[in-house]
Amino acid sequence: MTTAAQVLGQFQAAGVETCFHDRHIAPQIYADLNGSNWGIKDYEARGGYQALRAILGKDGGEGLTQDQVIATVKESGLRGRGGAGFPTGLKWSFMPRQFPGQKYLVCNSDEGEPGTCKDRDILMYNPHIVIEGMIIAAYAMGISVGYNYIHGEIFQVYERFEAALEEARAAGYLGNGILGSGFSFQLHAHHGFGAYICGEETALLESLEGKKGQPRFKPPFPASFGLYGKPTTINNTETFAAVPWIIRNGGAAYLACGKPNNGGTKIFSVSGDVERPGNYEVPMGTPFAKLLELAGGVRTGRQLKAVIPGGSSSPVLPASIIMECTMDYDSIAKAGSMLGSGAVIVMDDSRCMVESLKRLSYFYMHESCGQCTPCREGTGWLWRLVDRIHRGEGRPADMEVLDSVASNIMGRTICALGDAAAMPVRAMIKHFRPEFEALIRNKTPQAAPSA
Repeated sequence: MTTAAQVLGQFQAAGVETCFHDRHIAPQIYADLNGSNWGIKDYEARGGYQALRAILGKDGGEGLTQDQVIATVKESGLRGRGGAGFPTGLKWSFMPRQFPGQKYLVCNSDEGEPGTCKDRDILMYNPHIVIEGMIIAAYAMGISVGYNYIHGEIFQVYERFEAALEEARAAGYLGNGILGSGFSFQLHAHHGFGAYICGEETALLESLEGKKGQPRFKPPFPASFGLYGKPTTINNTETFAAVPWIIRNGGAAYLACGKPNNGGTKIFSVSGDVERPGNYEVPMGTPFAKLLELAGGVRTGRQLKAVIPGGSSSPVLPASIIMECTMDYDSIAKAGSMLGSGAVIVMDDSRCMVESLKRLSYFYMHESCGQCTPCREGTGWLWRLVDRIHRGEGRPADMEVLDSVASNIMGRTICALGDAAAMPVRAMIKHFRPEFEALIRNKTPQAAPSA
């Protein structure tokens, strides 16, 4: 078995501290992890599966009804941690519990948003917390079959989750008549193949069904027509991982960990120009300045220039704005961006914003599934325009063309990938237009910044 020291050495060699450090603030998901204590016995020693036992009335209590579980999650203020931030309890209430046929529960572990690496750490080092969260969700919605769709490029994580599933089945937490109750739930792991588009929930369902991963038109929504045409609820890995703590400690206690409408803790993947890149679990509403401090601050000798607060698809914010923000959905939205997946990409004053946008635009051009013409053609236009400017061949009209192309992509595609490609462009133009104009005017190609 891999030891804690070997796990820590692997990340230290890469200069990344991942989730193994003592700088989390009141952690609930990453608490007491050391890299080797992922198994079921260690999880139970940390209080694991107590929430499930309490719901089923296996520790002397009366148990909880489906309505009580959903009400508790609603009270907690838990919002989806995958990007959209939709209230979890409300989403669960959409499931038609009296539906006579098969219903499905799906965990979206297709973590492909650039800068995001929180879910793979949960699945690798605390997989049972996700399993327990999914079992509780299935109980609340009357679902008997679930799938965890795991990003295909982290196959080691998939294997770890499969091992955890075997442990849970052997202990009686999965299968028919869980813990001797009348509730049954079968949970399976499924790995994708690394396509970014499969992080979109309906493209994920298509892939899970064995088809090409392309988004579906909505409506109908998955709650009424999801996997195999049956009612389906989809949540992110971190969302399910938050559920056991909520049930053990109560919705009000979870809400008190954060701020109104933004309950609990949130895991932020901090990368870029910081001294200590890694995953940091902190209460929602923590000031960005504090999060930056936890990550060791901006690289020595440099000044903060800009931050992408929620993964590459969220609009960039200049230092003067982000330093006044707290890390929660409402504050970041008010500032003009999105909390998204919680991937905080920090850029110091050595970064060329034209080159940064060029890299982002190339990614979205490459990952477009090609189903929608505005996205298929427009993402290529965006990249070519930014690349031309970066090479020192930009034209004065390019800024207006860039903005026009981006605005004509937004809101005109089946899924949000088109918006994800357009929003960074419009935000870069809004906050750093002089940098683009100077490059067009001076015709000086920009070299990649030194490390």
